[in-house]
Amino acid sequence: MAVVIRLQRTGKPKQAHFRLVAIERGRGATGKPLEVLGSYNPRGEAAAKKLELRRDRYEAWLKKGALPSETVSGLVQAAFKTAAAPAAEKQP
Repeated sequence: MAVVIRLQRTGKPKQAHFRLVAIERGRGATGKPLEVLGSYNPRGEAAAKKLELRRDRYEAWLKKGALPSETVSGLVQAAFKTAAAPAAEKQP
């Protein structure tokens, strides 16, 4: 079966919190994931604090052929841009 990387909702009603998980495509929204790769808190104050990601494990799953959802792909790209931007500003 194909593996996808997607968000899995947790948290209380009206206080959403999400996990980034590697999971088989056929599993339901509350199915057991193969691995938890990080978390996403949309209510976080700073953009850098919204997404916590184990980047090495995320990239390992991509190399194995896992496909990220559109939402996860966008979140990860935005997080990588914000992480790279401060480092680029420090270099003269």
